[in-house]
Amino acid sequence: MKRELGEAQRVLDELQRQGVKAASLCADSRAAAPGDVFVAFPGARVDGRRFIADAVARGAAAVLWERQGAEAPAIAVPNLAVDDLQALSGWIAHLAYGRPSETLWTVGITGTNGKTTTVRLIAHLLQGTGLRTGMTCTDGVYVNDRRLDTGDCSGPKSARNVLMHPDVDAAVFETARGGLLREGLAFDRCKVAVVTNIGEGDHLGLNYITTVEDLAVLKRVIVQNVAPDGMAVLNAADPIVAKMAKNCPGAVTYFAADRHHPVMATHNAQGKRVVYIDGQSIVCAEGGEVVQQIPLENVPLTRKGTISFQVENAMASVAAAWALNLDWSAVRAALKSFASDADTAPGRFNVFGYRGATLIADYGHNPDAILALVRAVEAMPAERRMIVISGAGDRRDEDIRQQTEILGDAFDEVILYQDQCQRGRADGEVLGLLREGLANAKRATAVEEIRGEFLAIDTALARLQPGELCLILIDQVEEALAHIAGRLAEVSIDRPAKAAAQGEARLENQAAA
Repeated sequence: MKRELGEAQRVLDELQRQGVKAASLCADSRAAAPGDVFVAFPGARVDGRRFIADAVARGAAAVLWERQGAEAPAIAVPNLAVDDLQALSGWIAHLAYGRPSETLWTVGITGTNGKTTTVRLIAHLLQGTGLRTGMTCTDGVYVNDRRLDTGDCSGPKSARNVLMHPDVDAAVFETARGGLLREGLAFDRCKVAVVTNIGEGDHLGLNYITTVEDLAVLKRVIVQNVAPDGMAVLNAADPIVAKMAKNCPGAVTYFAADRHHPVMATHNAQGKRVVYIDGQSIVCAEGGEVVQQIPLENVPLTRKGTISFQVENAMASVAAAWALNLDWSAVRAALKSFASDADTAPGRFNVFGYRGATLIADYGHNPDAILALVRAVEAMPAERRMIVISGAGDRRDEDIRQQTEILGDAFDEVILYQDQCQRGRADGEVLGLLREGLANAKRATAVEEIRGEFLAIDTALARLQPGELCLILIDQVEEALAHIAGRLAEVSIDRPAKAAAQGEARLENQAAA
Protein backbone atom coordinates (compact mmCIF):
# COMPACT_ATOMS: atom_id res chain seq x y z
CA MET A 1 0.00 0.00 0.00
CA LYS A 2 2.82 2.43 0.84
CA ARG A 3 4.42 1.82 -2.55
CA GLU A 4 1.15 2.50 -4.40
CA LEU A 5 0.48 5.65 -2.39
CA GLY A 6 4.00 6.86 -3.07
CA GLU A 7 3.66 6.26 -6.80
CA ALA A 8 0.24 7.97 -6.85
CA GLN A 9 1.71 10.99 -5.07
CA ARG A 10 4.54 11.12 -7.61
CA VAL A 11 1.97 11.25 -10.44
CA LEU A 12 0.06 14.09 -8.81
CA ASP A 13 3.28 15.98 -8.05
CA GLU A 14 4.28 15.73 -11.72
CA LEU A 15 0.91 17.11 -12.80
CA GLN A 16 1.35 19.92 -10.29
CA ARG A 17 4.76 20.65 -11.80
CA GLN A 18 3.05 20.95 -15.19
CA GLY A 19 0.66 23.48 -13.69
CA VAL A 20 -2.37 21.24 -13.06
CA LYS A 21 -3.91 20.56 -9.68
CA ALA A 22 -5.91 17.33 -9.90
CA ALA A 23 -9.10 18.29 -8.13
CA SER A 24 -11.40 15.97 -10.11
CA LEU A 25 -10.77 12.85 -12.16
CA CYS A 26 -12.81 11.36 -14.99
CA ALA A 27 -12.55 7.97 -16.71
CA ASP A 28 -15.46 8.48 -19.14
CA SER A 29 -14.81 11.04 -21.86
CA ARG A 30 -18.56 11.64 -22.26
CA ALA A 31 -18.70 12.92 -18.69
CA ALA A 32 -15.54 15.03 -18.91
CA ALA A 33 -15.97 18.58 -17.62
CA PRO A 34 -13.71 21.64 -17.77
CA GLY A 35 -10.80 21.21 -15.35
CA ASP A 36 -11.02 17.41 -15.08
CA VAL A 37 -8.00 15.14 -15.30
CA PHE A 38 -8.94 12.42 -17.81
CA VAL A 39 -7.68 8.94 -16.88
CA ALA A 40 -7.23 6.76 -19.98
CA PHE A 41 -6.43 3.04 -19.91
CA PRO A 42 -7.55 -0.11 -21.78
CA GLY A 43 -10.83 -1.55 -20.50
CA ALA A 44 -12.53 -4.90 -20.93
CA ARG A 45 -14.20 -3.85 -24.20
CA VAL A 46 -12.66 -0.58 -25.39
CA ASP A 47 -9.41 1.31 -24.92
CA GLY A 48 -9.94 4.57 -23.07
CA ARG A 49 -6.93 6.09 -24.82
CA ARG A 50 -9.02 6.29 -28.00
CA PHE A 51 -11.14 8.96 -26.35
CA ILE A 52 -8.42 11.33 -25.17
CA ALA A 53 -9.15 13.89 -27.88
CA ASP A 54 -12.87 13.83 -27.03
CA ALA A 55 -12.15 14.39 -23.33
CA VAL A 56 -9.82 17.29 -24.13
CA ALA A 57 -12.43 18.80 -26.48
CA ARG A 58 -14.89 18.71 -23.59
CA GLY A 59 -12.51 20.66 -21.37
CA ALA A 60 -10.21 18.13 -19.68
CA ALA A 61 -7.26 20.09 -18.28
CA ALA A 62 -4.82 17.17 -18.24
CA VAL A 63 -4.56 13.49 -19.19
CA LEU A 64 -3.07 10.48 -17.45
CA TRP A 65 -2.63 7.64 -19.92
CA GLU A 66 -1.44 4.04 -19.77
CA ARG A 67 2.10 3.76 -21.14
CA GLN A 68 2.05 0.03 -21.98
CA GLY A 69 0.84 -0.95 -25.44
CA ALA A 70 0.66 2.55 -26.93
CA GLU A 71 2.90 5.09 -28.58
CA ALA A 72 2.94 8.58 -27.13
CA PRO A 73 -0.21 10.28 -28.44
CA ALA A 74 -0.39 13.91 -29.45
CA ILE A 75 -2.13 15.62 -26.56
CA ALA A 76 -2.74 19.37 -26.46
CA VAL A 77 -2.86 19.61 -22.66
CA PRO A 78 -0.46 18.59 -19.87
CA ASN A 79 -0.23 14.81 -19.71
CA LEU A 80 1.70 11.97 -18.15
CA ALA A 81 2.29 8.34 -19.17
CA VAL A 82 1.83 5.95 -16.24
CA ASP A 83 2.60 2.24 -16.00
CA ASP A 84 -0.27 0.02 -14.78
CA LEU A 85 -2.55 3.05 -14.58
CA GLN A 86 -5.77 1.10 -13.99
CA ALA A 87 -4.37 -0.49 -10.84
CA LEU A 88 -2.97 2.84 -9.66
CA SER A 89 -6.03 4.96 -10.50
CA GLY A 90 -7.80 4.21 -7.23
CA TRP A 91 -4.82 5.43 -5.22
CA ILE A 92 -4.51 8.55 -7.38
CA ALA A 93 -8.19 9.27 -6.79
CA HIS A 94 -7.75 8.58 -3.08
CA LEU A 95 -5.17 11.36 -2.83
CA ALA A 96 -6.81 13.73 -5.32
CA TYR A 97 -10.11 13.71 -3.46
CA GLY A 98 -8.55 14.16 -0.03
CA ARG A 99 -8.31 10.53 1.11
CA PRO A 100 -12.09 9.91 1.06
CA SER A 101 -11.75 6.19 1.87
CA GLU A 102 -10.65 7.27 5.33
CA THR A 103 -14.07 8.90 5.84
CA LEU A 104 -16.15 7.08 3.21
CA TRP A 105 -18.31 4.34 4.68
CA THR A 106 -16.87 1.17 3.20
CA VAL A 107 -18.53 -2.22 3.69
CA GLY A 108 -16.89 -5.45 2.56
CA ILE A 109 -18.84 -8.70 2.23
CA THR A 110 -17.40 -12.16 1.72
CA GLY A 111 -18.37 -15.78 2.34
CA THR A 112 -19.36 -18.86 0.37
CA ASN A 113 -23.05 -18.15 -0.23
CA GLY A 114 -25.33 -15.14 0.16
CA LYS A 115 -22.73 -12.52 -0.72
CA THR A 116 -24.49 -10.87 -3.65
CA THR A 117 -27.91 -10.70 -2.00
CA THR A 118 -26.35 -9.26 1.17
CA VAL A 119 -24.38 -6.70 -0.84
CA ARG A 120 -27.50 -5.60 -2.69
CA LEU A 121 -29.59 -5.40 0.48
CA ILE A 122 -27.00 -3.40 2.43
CA ALA A 123 -26.63 -1.00 -0.50
CA HIS A 124 -30.42 -0.65 -0.58
CA LEU A 125 -30.47 0.14 3.15
CA LEU A 126 -27.78 2.80 2.70
CA GLN A 127 -29.63 4.38 -0.21
CA GLY A 128 -32.78 4.38 1.88
CA THR A 129 -31.10 6.83 4.27
CA GLY A 130 -30.24 9.18 1.41
CA LEU A 131 -26.59 8.20 1.01
CA ARG A 132 -25.18 8.04 -2.51
CA THR A 133 -24.07 4.43 -2.63
CA GLY A 134 -21.66 2.58 -4.88
CA MET A 135 -21.80 -1.20 -5.11
CA THR A 136 -19.79 -3.97 -6.74
CA CYS A 137 -20.92 -7.58 -7.04
CA THR A 138 -20.98 -10.53 -9.42
CA ASP A 139 -23.68 -8.72 -11.43
CA GLY A 140 -21.76 -5.50 -12.11
CA VAL A 141 -20.80 -2.08 -10.77
CA TYR A 142 -23.56 0.28 -9.64
CA VAL A 143 -23.84 3.80 -8.27
CA ASN A 144 -27.32 4.56 -6.90
CA ASP A 145 -28.88 1.80 -9.03
CA ARG A 146 -27.22 3.06 -12.20
CA ARG A 147 -25.22 0.23 -13.74
CA LEU A 148 -21.75 1.37 -14.80
CA ASP A 149 -20.25 -2.00 -15.70
CA THR A 150 -21.46 -5.54 -16.32
CA GLY A 151 -20.20 -9.03 -15.57
CA ASP A 152 -18.47 -10.38 -12.48
CA CYS A 153 -17.20 -7.23 -10.78
CA SER A 154 -16.43 -8.70 -7.35
CA GLY A 155 -12.70 -7.91 -7.48
CA PRO A 156 -10.55 -4.97 -6.35
CA LYS A 157 -10.34 -3.27 -9.76
CA SER A 158 -14.09 -2.73 -9.83
CA ALA A 159 -14.04 -1.62 -6.21
CA ARG A 160 -11.39 0.98 -7.02
CA ASN A 161 -13.62 2.36 -9.77
CA VAL A 162 -16.29 2.98 -7.14
CA LEU A 163 -13.81 4.52 -4.72
CA MET A 164 -12.70 7.01 -7.36
CA HIS A 165 -16.28 7.96 -8.26
CA PRO A 166 -16.99 11.55 -7.15
CA ASP A 167 -20.67 10.91 -6.31
CA VAL A 168 -20.31 8.21 -3.66
CA ASP A 169 -20.85 8.60 0.10
CA ALA A 170 -20.82 4.88 0.90
CA ALA A 171 -19.44 1.83 -0.88
CA VAL A 172 -20.48 -1.82 -0.56
CA PHE A 173 -18.13 -4.40 -2.04
CA GLU A 174 -18.62 -8.08 -2.72
CA THR A 175 -15.17 -9.49 -2.04
CA ALA A 176 -14.61 -12.79 -3.82
CA ARG A 177 -11.72 -15.20 -3.45
CA GLY A 178 -10.38 -14.70 -7.00
CA GLY A 179 -9.78 -10.99 -6.61
CA LEU A 180 -8.29 -11.44 -3.14
CA LEU A 181 -5.80 -13.95 -4.51
CA ARG A 182 -4.87 -11.83 -7.50
CA GLU A 183 -4.62 -8.36 -5.97
CA GLY A 184 -5.85 -8.30 -2.38
CA LEU A 185 -8.26 -5.59 -1.26
CA ALA A 186 -9.09 -2.28 -2.92
CA PHE A 187 -9.25 -0.54 0.48
CA ASP A 188 -6.90 -0.30 3.41
CA ARG A 189 -9.66 -0.22 6.04
CA CYS A 190 -13.39 -0.84 6.03
CA LYS A 191 -16.05 0.38 8.43
CA VAL A 192 -17.90 -2.94 8.36
CA ALA A 193 -16.86 -6.43 7.26
CA VAL A 194 -19.53 -9.12 6.82
CA VAL A 195 -18.76 -12.83 6.52
CA THR A 196 -21.94 -14.68 5.60
CA ASN A 197 -20.67 -18.26 5.94
CA ILE A 198 -17.92 -20.68 4.95
CA GLY A 199 -19.71 -24.01 5.36
CA GLU A 200 -18.20 -26.73 3.18
CA GLY A 201 -16.60 -24.07 0.99
CA ASP A 202 -16.51 -23.61 -2.77
CA HIS A 203 -13.85 -23.56 -5.48
CA LEU A 204 -11.75 -25.92 -3.35
CA GLY A 205 -8.81 -27.38 -5.24
CA LEU A 206 -8.18 -24.17 -7.18
CA ASN A 207 -5.20 -21.85 -6.67
CA TYR A 208 -3.80 -24.01 -3.85
CA ILE A 209 -6.93 -23.45 -1.72
CA THR A 210 -7.67 -27.09 -0.91
CA THR A 211 -9.47 -27.01 2.46
CA VAL A 212 -12.11 -24.88 4.14
CA GLU A 213 -9.40 -23.82 6.60
CA ASP A 214 -7.34 -22.48 3.68
CA LEU A 215 -10.41 -20.70 2.38
CA ALA A 216 -11.11 -19.15 5.79
CA VAL A 217 -7.58 -17.74 5.99
CA LEU A 218 -8.22 -15.97 2.69
CA LYS A 219 -11.76 -14.79 3.47
CA ARG A 220 -10.87 -13.40 6.89
CA VAL A 221 -8.65 -10.76 5.25
CA ILE A 222 -11.57 -8.32 5.26
CA VAL A 223 -12.05 -8.93 8.99
CA GLN A 224 -8.38 -8.22 9.60
CA ASN A 225 -8.82 -4.91 7.80
CA VAL A 226 -11.75 -3.58 9.79
CA ALA A 227 -10.99 -0.11 11.15
CA PRO A 228 -10.35 0.10 14.91
CA ASP A 229 -13.70 1.88 15.28
CA GLY A 230 -15.39 -0.49 12.85
CA MET A 231 -17.38 -3.69 13.15
CA ALA A 232 -17.15 -7.27 11.90
CA VAL A 233 -20.50 -8.99 11.35
CA LEU A 234 -19.96 -12.73 11.70
CA ASN A 235 -22.14 -15.83 11.42
CA ALA A 236 -22.09 -17.37 14.90
CA ALA A 237 -23.56 -20.65 13.64
CA ASP A 238 -20.57 -21.26 11.36
CA PRO A 239 -17.64 -22.31 13.60
CA ILE A 240 -14.94 -21.23 11.16
CA VAL A 241 -16.53 -17.80 10.70
CA ALA A 242 -17.13 -17.33 14.44
CA LYS A 243 -13.41 -17.85 15.10
CA MET A 244 -12.56 -14.89 12.87
CA ALA A 245 -13.54 -12.57 15.72
CA LYS A 246 -10.07 -12.84 17.22
CA ASN A 247 -8.64 -11.37 13.99
CA CYS A 248 -10.79 -8.22 14.10
CA PRO A 249 -9.18 -4.92 15.20
CA GLY A 250 -12.65 -3.49 15.87
CA ALA A 251 -15.81 -4.77 17.54
CA VAL A 252 -17.88 -7.82 16.57
CA THR A 253 -21.59 -8.41 16.04
CA TYR A 254 -22.66 -12.03 15.83
CA PHE A 255 -25.79 -13.16 14.02
CA ALA A 256 -27.61 -16.50 14.08
CA ALA A 257 -31.22 -17.62 14.15
CA ASP A 258 -30.75 -19.32 17.53
CA ARG A 259 -30.03 -16.82 20.29
CA HIS A 260 -29.15 -19.72 22.61
CA HIS A 261 -26.24 -20.86 20.44
CA PRO A 262 -23.19 -20.92 22.76
CA VAL A 263 -21.34 -18.26 20.77
CA MET A 264 -24.41 -16.01 20.74
CA ALA A 265 -25.23 -16.55 24.40
CA THR A 266 -21.66 -15.82 25.50
CA HIS A 267 -21.38 -12.71 23.36
CA ASN A 268 -24.73 -11.45 24.61
CA ALA A 269 -23.78 -12.14 28.23
CA GLN A 270 -20.65 -10.05 27.70
CA GLY A 271 -22.87 -7.10 26.76
CA LYS A 272 -21.95 -7.17 23.08
CA ARG A 273 -24.14 -6.98 20.00
CA VAL A 274 -26.11 -9.94 18.66
CA VAL A 275 -28.81 -10.30 16.00
CA TYR A 276 -31.15 -13.30 16.15
CA ILE A 277 -34.67 -14.55 15.51
CA ASP A 278 -37.30 -14.51 18.21
CA GLY A 279 -40.64 -15.88 17.10
CA GLN A 280 -41.28 -14.16 13.78
CA SER A 281 -38.98 -11.17 14.23
CA ILE A 282 -35.38 -10.14 13.71
CA VAL A 283 -34.08 -8.94 17.07
CA CYS A 284 -31.06 -6.70 17.68
CA ALA A 285 -29.79 -6.85 21.26
CA GLU A 286 -26.89 -5.30 23.15
CA GLY A 287 -26.00 -5.46 26.79
CA GLY A 288 -28.79 -7.96 27.30
CA GLU A 289 -31.38 -5.39 26.15
CA VAL A 290 -33.45 -5.51 22.96
CA VAL A 291 -32.54 -2.50 20.84
CA GLN A 292 -34.75 -3.17 17.83
CA GLN A 293 -37.32 -5.73 16.69
CA ILE A 294 -38.32 -6.12 13.03
CA PRO A 295 -41.18 -8.49 12.06
CA LEU A 296 -40.20 -10.90 9.30
CA GLU A 297 -43.53 -10.25 7.60
CA ASN A 298 -42.11 -6.78 6.88
CA VAL A 299 -39.03 -8.27 5.19
CA PRO A 300 -40.37 -9.60 1.84
CA LEU A 301 -36.96 -11.07 1.00
CA THR A 302 -37.58 -13.80 3.60
CA ARG A 303 -41.16 -14.62 2.51
CA LYS A 304 -42.37 -14.17 6.08
CA GLY A 305 -39.41 -16.09 7.44
CA THR A 306 -39.98 -19.28 5.41
CA ILE A 307 -36.72 -18.98 3.42
CA SER A 308 -34.04 -19.60 6.05
CA PHE A 309 -31.01 -18.55 3.99
CA GLN A 310 -32.68 -15.24 3.15
CA VAL A 311 -33.41 -14.76 6.86
CA GLU A 312 -29.65 -15.11 7.46
CA ASN A 313 -28.89 -12.60 4.70
CA ALA A 314 -31.39 -10.18 6.23
CA MET A 315 -29.90 -10.59 9.73
CA ALA A 316 -26.38 -9.90 8.41
CA SER A 317 -27.61 -6.81 6.55
CA VAL A 318 -29.48 -5.46 9.56
CA ALA A 319 -26.37 -5.98 11.69
CA ALA A 320 -24.32 -4.01 9.15
CA ALA A 321 -26.89 -1.18 9.14
CA TRP A 322 -26.74 -1.14 12.94
CA ALA A 323 -22.95 -0.93 12.83
CA LEU A 324 -23.25 2.11 10.55
CA ASN A 325 -25.78 3.67 12.93
CA LEU A 326 -28.37 4.07 10.21
CA ASP A 327 -31.74 5.49 11.12
CA TRP A 328 -33.97 2.59 12.16
CA SER A 329 -37.11 3.97 10.52
CA ALA A 330 -35.24 4.24 7.22
CA VAL A 331 -33.89 0.71 7.66
CA ARG A 332 -37.39 -0.65 8.25
CA ALA A 333 -38.74 1.12 5.18
CA ALA A 334 -35.87 -0.13 3.01
CA LEU A 335 -36.27 -3.72 4.22
CA LYS A 336 -39.94 -3.55 3.31
CA SER A 337 -39.22 -2.27 -0.21
CA PHE A 338 -36.55 -4.84 -1.06
CA ALA A 339 -37.80 -7.97 -2.83
CA SER A 340 -35.78 -10.83 -4.26
CA ASP A 341 -37.08 -10.45 -7.80
CA ALA A 342 -35.28 -10.67 -11.11
CA ASP A 343 -34.70 -6.91 -11.16
CA THR A 344 -33.58 -6.37 -7.56
CA ALA A 345 -31.55 -9.57 -7.07
CA PRO A 346 -31.26 -11.44 -10.38
CA GLY A 347 -30.71 -15.17 -9.99
CA ARG A 348 -31.20 -15.10 -6.23
CA PHE A 349 -34.31 -17.17 -5.51
CA ASN A 350 -36.51 -15.37 -8.03
CA VAL A 351 -40.05 -16.77 -7.81
CA PHE A 352 -42.56 -16.66 -10.68
CA GLY A 353 -46.05 -17.96 -11.33
CA TYR A 354 -46.38 -19.97 -14.56
CA ARG A 355 -49.70 -21.49 -15.67
CA GLY A 356 -50.74 -22.15 -12.09
CA ALA A 357 -47.34 -23.64 -11.15
CA THR A 358 -44.45 -22.18 -9.16
CA LEU A 359 -41.19 -21.45 -10.97
CA ILE A 360 -37.96 -20.54 -9.16
CA ALA A 361 -34.70 -19.38 -10.77
CA ASP A 362 -31.49 -19.42 -8.73
CA TYR A 363 -27.74 -19.31 -9.31
CA GLY A 364 -26.89 -21.81 -6.55
CA HIS A 365 -23.84 -23.79 -7.60
CA ASN A 366 -22.29 -25.58 -4.62
CA PRO A 367 -23.53 -28.24 -2.17
CA ASP A 368 -24.24 -25.79 0.66
CA ALA A 369 -26.32 -23.60 -1.65
CA ILE A 370 -28.17 -26.64 -3.01
CA LEU A 371 -29.00 -27.84 0.50
CA ALA A 372 -30.30 -24.39 1.45
CA LEU A 373 -32.45 -24.29 -1.68
CA VAL A 374 -33.91 -27.71 -0.94
CA ARG A 375 -34.90 -26.57 2.55
CA ALA A 376 -36.55 -23.49 1.07
CA VAL A 377 -38.43 -25.50 -1.56
CA GLU A 378 -39.64 -27.97 1.05
CA ALA A 379 -41.42 -25.06 2.76
CA MET A 380 -43.47 -24.47 -0.38
CA PRO A 381 -46.54 -26.49 -1.36
CA ALA A 382 -46.19 -28.55 -4.53
CA GLU A 383 -47.86 -31.67 -5.88
CA ARG A 384 -44.68 -32.55 -7.77
CA ARG A 385 -41.20 -31.08 -7.98
CA MET A 386 -38.85 -30.75 -10.94
CA ILE A 387 -35.22 -29.55 -10.98
CA VAL A 388 -33.17 -28.23 -13.92
CA ILE A 389 -29.44 -28.29 -13.17
CA SER A 390 -25.96 -28.15 -14.62
CA GLY A 391 -22.59 -28.06 -12.89
CA ALA A 392 -19.50 -25.85 -12.97
CA GLY A 393 -16.63 -27.79 -14.47
CA ASP A 394 -13.96 -26.18 -12.30
CA ARG A 395 -15.40 -27.74 -9.13
CA ARG A 396 -14.08 -31.00 -7.69
CA ASP A 397 -15.69 -34.26 -8.85
CA GLU A 398 -17.10 -34.90 -5.38
CA ASP A 399 -18.64 -31.42 -5.20
CA ILE A 400 -20.44 -31.88 -8.52
CA ARG A 401 -21.72 -35.33 -7.52
CA GLN A 402 -22.85 -34.13 -4.11
CA GLN A 403 -25.21 -31.57 -5.66
CA THR A 404 -27.34 -34.22 -7.34
CA GLU A 405 -27.01 -36.55 -4.36
CA ILE A 406 -28.93 -33.88 -2.43
CA LEU A 407 -31.38 -33.05 -5.22
CA GLY A 408 -32.21 -36.66 -6.04
CA ASP A 409 -33.82 -37.06 -2.62
CA ALA A 410 -35.92 -33.89 -2.94
CA PHE A 411 -37.20 -33.78 -6.53
CA ASP A 412 -39.34 -36.13 -8.63
CA GLU A 413 -37.84 -35.26 -12.01
CA VAL A 414 -34.33 -34.11 -12.88
CA ILE A 415 -33.31 -32.41 -16.11
CA LEU A 416 -29.53 -32.21 -16.52
CA TYR A 417 -28.11 -29.76 -19.01
CA GLN A 418 -24.63 -29.01 -20.23
CA ASP A 419 -23.93 -25.30 -19.75
CA GLN A 420 -22.11 -22.91 -22.04
CA CYS A 421 -18.69 -23.21 -20.44
CA GLN A 422 -17.29 -26.54 -19.30
CA ARG A 423 -14.26 -24.87 -17.66
CA GLY A 424 -11.69 -27.40 -18.77
CA ARG A 425 -13.89 -30.51 -18.65
CA ALA A 426 -14.37 -32.86 -21.59
CA ASP A 427 -17.69 -32.85 -23.39
CA GLY A 428 -20.29 -34.67 -21.29
CA GLU A 429 -17.99 -35.12 -18.29
CA VAL A 430 -19.98 -32.84 -15.96
CA LEU A 431 -23.25 -34.51 -16.99
CA GLY A 432 -21.69 -37.88 -16.17
CA LEU A 433 -20.73 -36.74 -12.67
CA LEU A 434 -24.21 -35.33 -12.08
CA ARG A 435 -25.71 -38.66 -13.15
CA GLU A 436 -23.42 -40.50 -10.75
CA GLY A 437 -24.80 -38.38 -7.92
CA LEU A 438 -28.30 -39.61 -8.78
CA ALA A 439 -27.37 -43.30 -8.63
CA ASN A 440 -28.96 -43.81 -5.21
CA ALA A 441 -31.67 -41.15 -5.40
CA LYS A 442 -34.58 -41.83 -3.06
CA ARG A 443 -37.15 -39.65 -4.85
CA ALA A 444 -36.14 -38.85 -8.43
CA THR A 445 -37.74 -41.32 -10.85
CA ALA A 446 -37.07 -39.52 -14.13
CA VAL A 447 -33.72 -38.18 -15.34
CA GLU A 448 -33.03 -36.60 -18.72
CA GLU A 449 -29.94 -35.02 -20.30
CA ILE A 450 -30.29 -31.99 -22.56
CA ARG A 451 -27.62 -29.99 -24.39
CA GLY A 452 -28.29 -26.29 -23.95
CA GLU A 453 -29.60 -24.23 -21.04
CA PHE A 454 -32.52 -22.60 -22.85
CA LEU A 455 -33.70 -25.89 -24.34
CA ALA A 456 -33.62 -27.41 -20.85
CA ILE A 457 -35.72 -24.52 -19.51
CA ASP A 458 -38.24 -24.87 -22.32
CA THR A 459 -38.46 -28.62 -21.77
CA ALA A 460 -39.23 -28.12 -18.09
CA LEU A 461 -41.84 -25.42 -18.75
CA ALA A 462 -43.59 -27.59 -21.31
CA ARG A 463 -44.00 -30.37 -18.72
CA LEU A 464 -44.91 -28.20 -15.76
CA GLN A 465 -48.51 -28.67 -14.60
CA PRO A 466 -50.67 -26.51 -12.30
CA GLY A 467 -49.82 -27.10 -8.65
CA GLU A 468 -46.28 -28.26 -9.42
CA LEU A 469 -42.95 -26.59 -8.68
CA CYS A 470 -39.84 -26.26 -10.83
CA LEU A 471 -36.44 -25.03 -9.61
CA ILE A 472 -34.11 -23.91 -12.40
CA LEU A 473 -30.45 -23.55 -11.47
CA ILE A 474 -29.38 -21.05 -14.10
CA ASP A 475 -25.88 -20.61 -15.50
CA GLN A 476 -26.09 -17.53 -17.76
CA VAL A 477 -27.98 -15.41 -15.27
CA GLU A 478 -29.13 -12.43 -17.35
CA GLU A 479 -29.72 -14.43 -20.52
CA ALA A 480 -31.61 -17.20 -18.72
CA LEU A 481 -33.82 -14.73 -16.83
CA ALA A 482 -34.56 -12.90 -20.07
CA HIS A 483 -35.50 -16.21 -21.67
CA ILE A 484 -37.82 -17.06 -18.75
CA ALA A 485 -39.36 -13.58 -18.92
CA GLY A 486 -40.10 -14.16 -22.59
CA ARG A 487 -41.87 -17.42 -21.83
CA LEU A 488 -43.87 -15.76 -19.04
CA ALA A 489 -44.89 -12.99 -21.41
CA GLU A 490 -46.23 -15.55 -23.88
CA VAL A 491 -48.77 -16.86 -21.36
CA SER A 492 -49.61 -13.45 -19.88
CA ILE A 493 -51.53 -12.31 -22.96
CA ASP A 494 -54.57 -14.47 -22.31
CA ARG A 495 -54.00 -14.95 -18.56
CA PRO A 496 -52.44 -11.65 -17.44
CA ALA A 497 -52.25 -12.22 -13.72
CA LYS A 498 -53.93 -15.52 -12.96
CA ALA A 499 -50.88 -17.75 -13.02
CA ALA A 500 -48.78 -15.43 -10.91
CA ALA A 501 -51.60 -14.87 -8.45
CA GLN A 502 -52.15 -18.59 -7.98
CA GLY A 503 -48.48 -19.26 -7.33
CA GLU A 504 -48.14 -16.33 -4.94
CA ALA A 505 -51.34 -17.26 -3.09
CA ARG A 506 -50.04 -20.75 -2.37
CA LEU A 507 -46.79 -19.32 -1.00
CA GLU A 508 -48.62 -16.80 1.17
CA ASN A 509 -50.96 -19.45 2.54
CA GLN A 510 -48.07 -21.74 3.34
CA ALA A 511 -46.20 -18.92 5.09
CA ALA A 512 -49.26 -18.05 7.16
CA ALA A 513 -49.92 -21.69 8.15
